[in-house]
Amino acid sequence: MADTFPVPVEAYFAASTPEQIADCFTEDGVAVDERHTHKGREAILRWREDVSKISFRQDIQTFSRDGARVLVSCRVSGDFKGSPVDLDYAFLLEGDRIARLEIT
Repeated sequence: MADTFPVPVEAYFAASTPEQIADCFTEDGVAVDERHTHKGREAILRWREDVSKISFRQDIQTFSRDGARVLVSCRVSGDFKGSPVDLDYAFLLEGDRIARLEIT
């Protein structure tokens, strides 16, 4: 287990706007959330604009890395039904960007 997050994952969790999050992905990156797949930065931007309408907080519980794959477990709480919820984020990195993110 590494002591620090890889730069793209750190940027993802530090981002405060949908644009900053979309910029963390490769041009043809993929994000899967709530069984919906968002392909490409434009689709990821629209997804995060929708997500930003809800007030929430992500508290990182654990993280591990195996090469280009990074797994992060978070407790997410906020103004949504079922709060709080524990979610797993599986990142696949490509260089200094996120190629794929699956949230389960």
